Amino acid sequence: MNEILISRLLAQRQKLLAFIRKKVADADAAEDILQDSLAKALKSAGEIRDDERFISWFYSILNNAIIDFYRHRAVEARHIETSDYQADSLAAPDQSEESELCECFRDLLPALKPDYAELIEKLELADGDPATLANQLGTNINNLKVRRHRARQALRERLEETCRTCAKHGCLDCTCSRN
Repeated sequence: MNEILISRLLAQRQKLLAFIRKKVADADAAEDILQDSLAKALKSAGEIRDDERFISWFYSILNNAIIDFYRHRAVEARHIETSDYQADSLAAPDQSEESELCECFRDLLPALKPDYAELIEKLELADGDPATLANQLGTNINNLKVRRHRARQALRERLEETCRTCAKHGCLDCTCSRN
């Protein structure tokens, strides 16, 4: 009986694949979803009592597999956005790129609170060690992270007030009058 049910599925392979392809544009991913779903069906085929509902049961397996596919994709996207992968890809520019960066922020440092300016100079410009600086300032690393974030935010706001569009797009190829 199970062999008959599985053969019915395999006979409809192209139809099943077309169903998945309507929901998943990637042909390889669609094929993977079908293969994984067939494997699940093989494992659970012995539990099926009603032969008439077998195909609709398999479509529910396919739908769940498609949902899982998109969930995995969303988790991967969030992981890439928040992981070291993005930090590595946004690492400090090399010397050829650095010359193109907007230098307006250096003129704006004195306009910040002295504590913020000091943090930016020591941590961002001098590549200082946060743990060492936290010890020097008599604070803990978490407090320093918060202060660093606030300092960056204040500098960003000043840049956006001064440089406008340039600052919002990363200050590359700056066209500000300060340059």
